[in-house]
Amino acid sequence: MKYLSFHILILLLFGGNNQQAFAERDTLTVGIYHNPPFVIKTEDNDFEGLSIELWENIAQSANLTYRYELYSDFVGILKRLEYQDIDLTINPMDVNDSRVNKFDMTQPYFISSIGVAIPYLNRSPLAVFISNIFSLAFLEIILLLIFVIFVFGFFLWLIERRHNKFQFRPGLLGLFDGLWWSAVTMTTVGYGDKAPKSNIGKAIAIIWMFTAVIIISSFTASIASTLTITGLQTDIKNAEDIRLAENISVVGATNSESYLVQENIPISKTYASPILALRALAKKENDVLLYDRTILQYYINRLSLDEKVKLLPFTLKENYQSFMLPKNHPAFDLINVGLMKEIQKEHWVDLQRKYDVKGK
Repeated sequence: MKYLSFHILILLLFGGNNQQAFAERDTLTVGIYHNPPFVIKTEDNDFEGLSIELWENIAQSANLTYRYELYSDFVGILKRLEYQDIDLTINPMDVNDSRVNKFDMTQPYFISSIGVAIPYLNRSPLAVFISNIFSLAFLEIILLLIFVIFVFGFFLWLIERRHNKFQFRPGLLGLFDGLWWSAVTMTTVGYGDKAPKSNIGKAIAIIWMFTAVIIISSFTASIASTLTITGLQTDIKNAEDIRLAENISVVGATNSESYLVQENIPISKTYASPILALRALAKKENDVLLYDRTILQYYINRLSLDEKVKLLPFTLKENYQSFMLPKNHPAFDLINVGLMKEIQKEHWVDLQRKYDVKGK
Protein backbone atom coordinates (compact mmCIF):
# COMPACT_ATOMS: atom_id res chain seq x y z
CA MET A 1 0.00 0.00 0.00
CA LYS A 2 2.90 2.40 0.80
CA TYR A 3 4.49 1.61 -2.56
CA LEU A 4 1.18 2.23 -4.36
CA SER A 5 0.69 5.60 -2.63
CA PHE A 6 4.26 6.62 -3.48
CA HIS A 7 3.70 5.60 -7.10
CA ILE A 8 0.56 7.74 -7.26
CA LEU A 9 2.44 10.73 -5.79
CA ILE A 10 5.22 10.41 -8.39
CA LEU A 11 2.71 10.24 -11.22
CA LEU A 12 0.86 13.27 -9.90
CA LEU A 13 4.06 15.30 -9.74
CA PHE A 14 5.63 14.30 -13.05
CA GLY A 15 2.46 13.63 -14.99
CA GLY A 16 1.08 17.13 -14.46
CA ASN A 17 2.25 18.44 -17.80
CA ASN A 18 0.67 15.56 -19.69
CA GLN A 19 -2.60 16.00 -17.82
CA GLN A 20 -2.71 19.72 -18.53
CA ALA A 21 -1.89 19.16 -22.19
CA PHE A 22 -4.60 16.58 -22.48
CA ALA A 23 -7.27 18.82 -20.95
CA GLU A 24 -7.91 20.42 -24.34
CA ARG A 25 -7.91 17.13 -26.26
CA ASP A 26 -10.97 15.85 -28.16
CA THR A 27 -13.30 13.16 -26.89
CA LEU A 28 -11.63 9.86 -26.04
CA THR A 29 -12.63 6.80 -28.05
CA VAL A 30 -12.94 3.83 -25.70
CA GLY A 31 -12.86 0.44 -27.44
CA ILE A 32 -14.92 -2.25 -25.73
CA TYR A 33 -16.38 -5.69 -26.43
CA HIS A 34 -19.10 -7.68 -24.68
CA ASN A 35 -17.27 -9.48 -21.89
CA PRO A 36 -19.45 -10.05 -18.79
CA PRO A 37 -19.20 -9.23 -15.96
CA PHE A 38 -16.69 -6.53 -16.92
CA VAL A 39 -18.43 -5.11 -19.99
CA ILE A 40 -22.09 -5.99 -20.55
CA LYS A 41 -24.16 -4.79 -23.48
CA THR A 42 -27.74 -4.34 -22.29
CA GLU A 43 -30.92 -4.91 -24.28
CA ASP A 44 -31.35 -1.16 -24.84
CA ASN A 45 -27.83 -0.97 -26.38
CA ASP A 46 -26.37 0.60 -23.28
CA PHE A 47 -23.35 -0.68 -21.35
CA GLU A 48 -22.79 -1.73 -17.77
CA GLY A 49 -20.36 -3.91 -15.85
CA LEU A 50 -17.43 -3.73 -13.48
CA SER A 51 -15.01 -2.14 -15.94
CA ILE A 52 -17.68 0.24 -17.28
CA GLU A 53 -18.48 1.64 -13.84
CA LEU A 54 -14.80 1.80 -12.89
CA TRP A 55 -13.99 3.74 -16.06
CA GLU A 56 -16.93 6.10 -15.74
CA ASN A 57 -15.88 6.95 -12.18
CA ILE A 58 -12.33 7.69 -13.42
CA ALA A 59 -13.62 9.81 -16.31
CA GLN A 60 -15.95 11.77 -14.04
CA SER A 61 -13.21 12.49 -11.50
CA ALA A 62 -10.75 13.56 -14.23
CA ASN A 63 -13.41 15.48 -16.18
CA LEU A 64 -12.80 13.41 -19.34
CA THR A 65 -15.22 13.20 -22.23
CA TYR A 66 -15.43 9.91 -24.10
CA ARG A 67 -17.49 7.71 -26.36
CA TYR A 68 -17.70 3.92 -26.54
CA GLU A 69 -16.89 1.99 -29.71
CA LEU A 70 -18.09 -1.61 -29.70
CA TYR A 71 -16.06 -4.47 -31.21
CA SER A 72 -16.82 -8.15 -31.59
CA ASP A 73 -13.75 -9.35 -29.66
CA PHE A 74 -10.41 -8.27 -28.24
CA VAL A 75 -8.55 -8.98 -31.49
CA GLY A 76 -10.25 -6.06 -33.23
CA ILE A 77 -9.47 -3.81 -30.28
CA LEU A 78 -5.78 -4.74 -30.31
CA LYS A 79 -5.53 -3.83 -34.00
CA ARG A 80 -7.24 -0.47 -33.47
CA LEU A 81 -4.95 0.29 -30.52
CA GLU A 82 -1.88 -0.60 -32.56
CA TYR A 83 -3.00 1.73 -35.36
CA GLN A 84 -3.99 4.35 -32.73
CA ASP A 85 -7.53 4.48 -34.08
CA ILE A 86 -8.87 4.33 -30.51
CA ASP A 87 -7.53 5.87 -27.31
CA LEU A 88 -7.88 2.95 -24.91
CA THR A 89 -9.72 -0.19 -24.01
CA ILE A 90 -11.22 -0.77 -20.57
CA ASN A 91 -11.82 -4.48 -21.03
CA PRO A 92 -9.41 -6.32 -18.70
CA MET A 93 -6.31 -7.09 -20.76
CA ASP A 94 -3.71 -9.57 -19.53
CA VAL A 95 -0.34 -7.99 -18.81
CA ASN A 96 2.52 -9.74 -20.63
CA ASP A 97 5.92 -8.83 -22.09
CA SER A 98 4.79 -8.36 -25.68
CA ARG A 99 1.91 -6.07 -24.73
CA VAL A 100 4.02 -3.97 -22.37
CA ASN A 101 6.48 -3.39 -25.24
CA LYS A 102 3.77 -2.39 -27.71
CA PHE A 103 1.25 -0.56 -25.51
CA ASP A 104 0.88 1.51 -22.37
CA MET A 105 -0.70 -0.65 -19.67
CA THR A 106 -2.10 0.84 -16.50
CA GLN A 107 -1.73 -0.36 -12.96
CA PRO A 108 -3.43 -3.80 -12.81
CA TYR A 109 -6.91 -3.52 -11.32
CA PHE A 110 -7.87 -7.18 -11.40
CA ILE A 111 -6.16 -10.55 -10.98
CA SER A 112 -7.76 -13.29 -13.01
CA SER A 113 -6.98 -16.99 -13.12
CA ILE A 114 -7.90 -20.04 -15.14
CA GLY A 115 -10.83 -21.87 -13.61
CA VAL A 116 -11.66 -25.56 -13.99
CA ALA A 117 -15.27 -26.66 -14.40
CA ILE A 118 -16.67 -30.19 -14.59
CA PRO A 119 -20.19 -31.60 -15.02
CA TYR A 120 -21.94 -32.66 -11.86
CA LEU A 121 -22.06 -36.42 -11.46
CA ASN A 122 -25.40 -37.44 -10.02
CA ARG A 123 -24.19 -40.97 -9.34
CA SER A 124 -22.51 -42.42 -6.29
CA PRO A 125 -18.89 -43.63 -6.53
CA LEU A 126 -20.17 -47.23 -6.30
CA ALA A 127 -22.49 -46.67 -9.28
CA VAL A 128 -19.62 -45.12 -11.26
CA PHE A 129 -17.38 -48.09 -10.41
CA ILE A 130 -20.00 -50.67 -11.43
CA SER A 131 -20.84 -48.86 -14.68
CA ASN A 132 -17.18 -48.80 -15.62
CA ILE A 133 -16.76 -52.53 -14.94
CA PHE A 134 -19.52 -53.22 -17.46
CA SER A 135 -18.26 -50.64 -19.94
CA LEU A 136 -17.05 -51.49 -23.43
CA ALA A 137 -13.54 -50.19 -22.70
CA PHE A 138 -13.14 -52.49 -19.70
CA LEU A 139 -14.50 -55.44 -21.69
CA GLU A 140 -12.00 -54.80 -24.50
CA ILE A 141 -9.09 -54.92 -22.04
CA ILE A 142 -10.29 -58.18 -20.49
CA LEU A 143 -10.82 -59.82 -23.90
CA LEU A 144 -7.37 -58.76 -25.06
CA LEU A 145 -5.83 -60.18 -21.88
CA ILE A 146 -7.63 -63.51 -22.37
CA PHE A 147 -6.49 -63.62 -26.00
CA VAL A 148 -2.81 -63.18 -25.07
CA ILE A 149 -3.09 -65.86 -22.36
CA PHE A 150 -4.75 -68.19 -24.84
CA VAL A 151 -2.04 -67.69 -27.51
CA PHE A 152 0.84 -68.64 -25.19
CA GLY A 153 -1.14 -71.46 -23.60
CA PHE A 154 -2.03 -72.85 -27.02
CA PHE A 155 1.57 -72.87 -28.27
CA LEU A 156 2.83 -74.53 -25.10
CA TRP A 157 0.10 -77.19 -25.29
CA LEU A 158 0.93 -77.74 -28.95
CA ILE A 159 4.54 -78.56 -28.02
CA GLU A 160 3.99 -80.36 -24.71
CA ARG A 161 1.06 -82.62 -25.65
CA ARG A 162 3.49 -85.20 -27.13
CA HIS A 163 6.13 -85.02 -24.38
CA ASN A 164 4.00 -84.42 -21.31
CA LYS A 165 0.56 -85.87 -22.04
CA PHE A 166 -0.31 -86.32 -18.36
CA GLN A 167 -0.11 -82.58 -17.59
CA PHE A 168 -1.13 -81.37 -21.06
CA ARG A 169 -3.83 -83.75 -22.20
CA PRO A 170 -4.80 -84.21 -25.85
CA GLY A 171 -7.93 -82.61 -27.23
CA LEU A 172 -10.04 -79.80 -25.77
CA LEU A 173 -9.13 -80.64 -22.16
CA GLY A 174 -5.46 -80.28 -23.02
CA LEU A 175 -6.13 -76.88 -24.53
CA PHE A 176 -7.62 -75.86 -21.22
CA ASP A 177 -4.46 -77.18 -19.49
CA GLY A 178 -2.39 -74.82 -21.61
CA LEU A 179 -4.68 -71.90 -20.79
CA TRP A 180 -4.48 -72.72 -17.07
CA TRP A 181 -0.66 -72.88 -17.18
CA SER A 182 -0.47 -69.57 -19.04
CA ALA A 183 -2.75 -67.80 -16.57
CA VAL A 184 -0.97 -69.20 -13.49
CA THR A 185 2.44 -68.25 -14.92
CA MET A 186 1.37 -64.73 -15.81
CA THR A 187 0.00 -64.06 -12.35
CA THR A 188 3.12 -65.62 -10.73
CA VAL A 189 0.92 -67.86 -8.54
CA GLY A 190 3.17 -70.84 -9.26
CA TYR A 191 1.06 -73.87 -8.23
CA GLY A 192 3.56 -76.18 -9.94
CA ASP A 193 0.87 -78.63 -11.09
CA LYS A 194 1.75 -78.03 -14.73
CA ALA A 195 5.22 -77.37 -16.14
CA PRO A 196 6.88 -77.86 -19.53
CA LYS A 197 9.40 -80.69 -19.94
CA SER A 198 10.64 -80.24 -23.51
CA ASN A 199 13.37 -77.73 -24.31
CA ILE A 200 11.14 -75.85 -26.74
CA GLY A 201 8.40 -75.76 -24.12
CA LYS A 202 10.82 -74.38 -21.54
CA ALA A 203 11.98 -71.74 -24.02
CA ILE A 204 8.36 -70.67 -24.60
CA ALA A 205 7.87 -70.58 -20.82
CA ILE A 206 10.90 -68.29 -20.33
CA ILE A 207 9.70 -65.91 -23.05
CA TRP A 208 6.20 -65.88 -21.55
CA MET A 209 7.49 -65.21 -18.01
CA PHE A 210 9.34 -62.06 -19.03
CA THR A 211 6.63 -60.96 -21.43
CA ALA A 212 3.93 -61.48 -18.79
CA VAL A 213 5.68 -59.11 -16.37
CA ILE A 214 5.44 -56.30 -18.91
CA ILE A 215 1.92 -57.19 -20.04
CA ILE A 216 0.45 -57.54 -16.58
CA SER A 217 1.91 -54.15 -15.55
CA SER A 218 0.48 -52.41 -18.63
CA PHE A 219 -2.89 -54.11 -18.35
CA THR A 220 -3.15 -53.35 -14.65
CA ALA A 221 -2.58 -49.65 -15.37
CA SER A 222 -5.15 -49.72 -18.20
CA ILE A 223 -7.74 -51.44 -16.04
CA ALA A 224 -7.17 -49.01 -13.18
CA SER A 225 -7.50 -46.08 -15.57
CA THR A 226 -10.71 -47.45 -17.05
CA LEU A 227 -12.25 -48.05 -13.62
CA THR A 228 -11.38 -44.65 -12.20
CA ILE A 229 -11.38 -42.17 -15.08
CA THR A 230 -14.95 -41.01 -14.44
CA GLY A 231 -14.46 -40.90 -10.70
CA LEU A 232 -11.40 -38.71 -11.14
CA GLN A 233 -13.63 -35.90 -12.37
CA THR A 234 -14.57 -35.23 -8.78
CA ASP A 235 -10.96 -35.46 -7.57
CA ILE A 236 -9.19 -33.08 -9.96
CA LYS A 237 -6.83 -30.99 -7.87
CA ASN A 238 -4.07 -29.92 -10.27
CA ALA A 239 -2.87 -30.04 -13.87
CA GLU A 240 -1.65 -33.61 -13.49
CA ASP A 241 -5.17 -34.75 -12.63
CA ILE A 242 -6.52 -32.87 -15.65
CA ARG A 243 -4.27 -34.97 -17.89
CA LEU A 244 -6.28 -38.05 -16.88
CA ALA A 245 -9.52 -36.64 -18.29
CA GLU A 246 -10.45 -37.86 -21.75
CA ASN A 247 -12.36 -34.83 -23.14
CA ILE A 248 -10.89 -31.43 -22.25
CA SER A 249 -12.53 -28.32 -23.71
CA VAL A 250 -11.54 -24.64 -23.86
CA VAL A 251 -12.66 -21.37 -25.41
CA GLY A 252 -10.50 -20.56 -28.42
CA ALA A 253 -7.75 -17.90 -28.41
CA THR A 254 -7.65 -17.62 -24.61
CA ASN A 255 -5.13 -18.11 -21.83
CA SER A 256 -6.66 -21.47 -21.00
CA GLU A 257 -5.92 -22.72 -24.52
CA SER A 258 -2.35 -21.40 -24.34
CA TYR A 259 -1.89 -22.99 -20.93
CA LEU A 260 -2.92 -26.46 -22.13
CA VAL A 261 -0.69 -26.18 -25.19
CA GLN A 262 2.23 -25.11 -23.00
CA GLU A 263 1.62 -28.04 -20.63
CA ASN A 264 1.27 -30.49 -23.57
CA ILE A 265 -2.24 -31.44 -22.48
CA PRO A 266 -4.40 -32.46 -25.47
CA ILE A 267 -7.52 -30.39 -26.21
CA SER A 268 -10.56 -32.32 -27.37
CA LYS A 269 -12.90 -29.45 -28.25
CA THR A 270 -12.55 -25.69 -28.77
CA TYR A 271 -15.59 -23.42 -28.49
CA ALA A 272 -16.23 -19.92 -29.78
CA SER A 273 -17.73 -18.64 -26.53
CA PRO A 274 -17.96 -19.61 -22.84
CA ILE A 275 -21.74 -19.97 -23.12
CA LEU A 276 -21.44 -22.70 -25.76
CA ALA A 277 -18.68 -24.41 -23.79
CA LEU A 278 -20.66 -24.41 -20.53
CA ARG A 279 -23.83 -25.72 -22.17
CA ALA A 280 -21.87 -28.58 -23.73
CA LEU A 281 -20.31 -29.34 -20.34
CA ALA A 282 -23.74 -29.34 -18.69
CA LYS A 283 -24.83 -31.97 -21.23
CA LYS A 284 -21.74 -34.03 -20.29
CA GLU A 285 -20.34 -33.75 -23.80
CA ASN A 286 -16.96 -32.96 -22.20
CA ASP A 287 -15.26 -33.94 -18.96
CA VAL A 288 -13.43 -30.70 -18.15
CA LEU A 289 -13.64 -27.05 -19.22
CA LEU A 290 -10.83 -24.53 -18.65
CA TYR A 291 -11.58 -20.80 -18.89
CA ASP A 292 -11.35 -17.57 -16.91
CA ARG A 293 -12.74 -18.38 -13.46
CA THR A 294 -14.53 -15.07 -12.96
CA ILE A 295 -16.38 -15.33 -16.26
CA LEU A 296 -17.19 -19.01 -15.68
CA GLN A 297 -18.75 -18.19 -12.31
CA TYR A 298 -20.73 -15.34 -13.83
CA TYR A 299 -22.23 -17.48 -16.59
CA ILE A 300 -22.88 -20.46 -14.31
CA ASN A 301 -25.00 -18.15 -12.14
CA ARG A 302 -26.55 -16.30 -15.08
CA LEU A 303 -27.50 -19.47 -17.00
CA SER A 304 -28.65 -21.28 -13.84
CA LEU A 305 -26.16 -24.10 -14.38
CA ASP A 306 -25.13 -24.43 -10.74
CA GLU A 307 -26.90 -27.82 -10.48
CA LYS A 308 -25.32 -29.13 -13.69
CA VAL A 309 -21.81 -27.67 -13.66
CA LYS A 310 -19.34 -27.61 -10.80
CA LEU A 311 -16.57 -24.99 -10.61
CA LEU A 312 -13.66 -26.57 -8.75
CA PRO A 313 -12.12 -24.66 -5.81
CA PHE A 314 -8.58 -24.38 -7.22
CA THR A 315 -7.24 -22.22 -10.05
CA LEU A 316 -4.39 -22.29 -12.57
CA LYS A 317 -2.03 -19.56 -13.77
CA GLU A 318 -2.87 -16.11 -12.41
CA ASN A 319 -2.94 -13.12 -14.80
CA TYR A 320 -2.78 -9.42 -13.95
CA GLN A 321 -5.24 -7.35 -15.98
CA SER A 322 -5.19 -3.66 -16.88
CA PHE A 323 -6.58 -0.95 -19.12
CA MET A 324 -4.52 -0.57 -22.29
CA LEU A 325 -3.61 2.51 -24.37
CA PRO A 326 -1.42 3.16 -27.42
CA LYS A 327 2.25 3.72 -26.62
CA ASN A 328 3.06 7.18 -25.23
CA HIS A 329 -0.56 8.24 -25.09
CA PRO A 330 -0.84 11.74 -23.52
CA ALA A 331 -3.71 10.68 -21.25
CA PHE A 332 -1.93 7.66 -19.81
CA ASP A 333 -0.75 9.24 -16.54
CA LEU A 334 -4.11 10.89 -15.94
CA ILE A 335 -6.01 7.65 -16.44
CA ASN A 336 -3.48 5.51 -14.58
CA VAL A 337 -3.52 7.74 -11.48
CA GLY A 338 -7.30 7.93 -11.60
CA LEU A 339 -7.54 4.14 -11.78
CA MET A 340 -5.21 3.62 -8.83
CA LYS A 341 -7.22 6.08 -6.76
CA GLU A 342 -10.48 4.34 -7.60
CA ILE A 343 -9.35 0.83 -6.71
CA GLN A 344 -8.23 2.04 -3.28
CA LYS A 345 -11.70 3.30 -2.45
CA GLU A 346 -14.27 1.28 -0.52
CA HIS A 347 -16.61 1.77 -3.47
CA TRP A 348 -14.39 -0.55 -5.56
CA VAL A 349 -15.08 -3.38 -3.13
CA ASP A 350 -18.80 -2.60 -3.37
CA LEU A 351 -18.62 -2.74 -7.18
CA GLN A 352 -17.04 -6.17 -7.07
CA ARG A 353 -19.79 -7.37 -4.76
CA LYS A 354 -22.40 -5.85 -7.05
CA TYR A 355 -21.23 -7.93 -10.00
CA ASP A 356 -20.37 -10.94 -7.85
CA VAL A 357 -16.74 -10.73 -8.91
CA LYS A 358 -13.81 -12.17 -7.01
CA GLY A 359 -10.25 -11.99 -8.29
CA LYS A 360 -8.04 -15.08 -8.59
